[in-house]
Amino acid sequence: MARRSFRPNRPTRRRGPRRGPGPAAMTLDAPDLNTVLELPPAIMVSQLAERMRANPIDIIKNLMRTGVMATVNEVLDFETAATVATTMGHRVRRLEDVSVADVEDPLKPPDNDPEDLEPRAPVVTILGHVDHGKTTLLDAIRNTNVVEREVGGITQHIGAYQVETHDNKLTFLDTPGHEAFTAMRARGAHATDVAILVVAADDGVMPQTTEAVDHAKAAGVPIVVAINKMDRPDADPDRVKRQLAEQGLLPEDWGGETIMVPVSAKSGDGLNDLLDNLLVVTEVQELKANPNRAASGVVVEAQLDKSKGPLATVLVQQGTLHVGDNLVVGDTFGRVKAMIADTGRRIREAGPSTPVEVLGLSQLPLAGDPFLVTADERTARSLIETRKRRREAQAASGMSMEEVSSRIQSGEIKELLIILKCDVQGSIEAVRSTIMKSRMDEVTVRILHAGAGTITESDILLASASDAIVLGFNTRVEPGARSLAEQNRVQIRLYDIIYQLADDVEKALKGMLTPEDREVVDGHAEVRAIFSLGRRNRIAGCHILDGRFTRNVQVRISRNGELLHTGPIASLKRFKDDVREVTAGFECGIGVDGFLEFEEGDTLEAYHIERG
Repeated sequence: MARRSFRPNRPTRRRGPRRGPGPAAMTLDAPDLNTVLELPPAIMVSQLAERMRANPIDIIKNLMRTGVMATVNEVLDFETAATVATTMGHRVRRLEDVSVADVEDPLKPPDNDPEDLEPRAPVVTILGHVDHGKTTLLDAIRNTNVVEREVGGITQHIGAYQVETHDNKLTFLDTPGHEAFTAMRARGAHATDVAILVVAADDGVMPQTTEAVDHAKAAGVPIVVAINKMDRPDADPDRVKRQLAEQGLLPEDWGGETIMVPVSAKSGDGLNDLLDNLLVVTEVQELKANPNRAASGVVVEAQLDKSKGPLATVLVQQGTLHVGDNLVVGDTFGRVKAMIADTGRRIREAGPSTPVEVLGLSQLPLAGDPFLVTADERTARSLIETRKRRREAQAASGMSMEEVSSRIQSGEIKELLIILKCDVQGSIEAVRSTIMKSRMDEVTVRILHAGAGTITESDILLASASDAIVLGFNTRVEPGARSLAEQNRVQIRLYDIIYQLADDVEKALKGMLTPEDREVVDGHAEVRAIFSLGRRNRIAGCHILDGRFTRNVQVRISRNGELLHTGPIASLKRFKDDVREVTAGFECGIGVDGFLEFEEGDTLEAYHIERG
């Protein structure tokens, strides 16, 4: 057998003609470099190549030179896309963002044809004061025992359940409070058709009851009152009705429009009457949905399971959700691997008004995030990027009182919405009546919620969901509420003179309000020790909890939530050295001008005023 010689450098011989040009040999129309390239805030590589009339591979190579690894379907922000386009000889201009009202929500399903609509089950949210029996009432309706699984008998998360009564289905959302209800509204989720306000007959209207009423009114949903715990010997339903009438909920049997049903979750008395009244209220609304289309809805609850991964309880609002569907949820996506009903049974599909637990998402979504079924992953990624931009625009759309004033003057706004917090209950009516005297023919003032105490996160959530202004009279803002207000661009205005408050409201209505001096909180510190430096000088040894303290700021000193003193920093030391600034995580000595009575555990809040 003859040996074949082996030549390692022998060139490879191509057999047959090449089948079409490779990516580098593609012929493209020459770009017109004299025109300005307009780019949106986010764009896919393939879309950028199309606008530039360039080869996607050339764009990817330029991205790699700048340290960005991207594929054809990768989404680029404006800065990255503009850098690449400029490098390739284009002049770039950013497309101006339109207002949020003009932007079509990419996760908003298309409108339905009226002929395709079918009746759906109403969605009911249960609200009320803690320990008034919300979950126990739902437990009695479902004939299960959810409450025993909760820590301390208090609801720790949102639950969604569906029950059947008189051949009609009702979907219940059992929330841990009105804050969660309003947080969902703040994210654009309008999932509730009617609210049940649970009030204990032996306890009456409590502060959280009043807040729940205000939150439900702001959402514009009908309210049905369940006067619970009628089995108690000291139950007094008439007292509850009188208290609710003061909140603007006049009972039907007193000539009003609010249905109030005495019930006992323990004995089951009145439950059938409550369900019948719910059906009557929702029949008037003529609730319908289209089950024969791609599913869309809202996330009710999300949690991370050790064995199953991200789990999301979703409420289907339109269409029918199937196992295997591609799902876009808020800022994440996934494929539905399994669906579990509220009974624990696995199901293959879920129609309108049906709550189900979904497995298969890549990340945990937020409660209130909308979801939509898409055709493929590429569409999902594009929708997510557009959704992020819309959410950023919504976050930036919060209005200051000056902006409200301007829009009132231009005729865009016909109503000034206010959240009012005062130091004590006695101040509320005085401030409320003073505010309501400010009026114009074209514009009205509406106080969504008024209460005594500090300004809390619940107040900020309600203001964010309703585009309202938060006014405080002789009160302070809790740190968590302040940071939440900054995130959602909710304006808080504090007053200690009632006439200044009324004057600002009147100026806002007339469109004459000028920008105010704004208070900016720099940081918080806790007193850990006290050092005496002579008889007239005491220094607080502090740990900086957040932010920073500098020598030119004002300080508020609080003890157990009560404001003790406000004054400038007199000295700021690290060990024995005077310093200009101390940041979070470090310890320091702080002296405050005019105050010596420090105690361990006192809270110091540093702030400065920015001129308007």
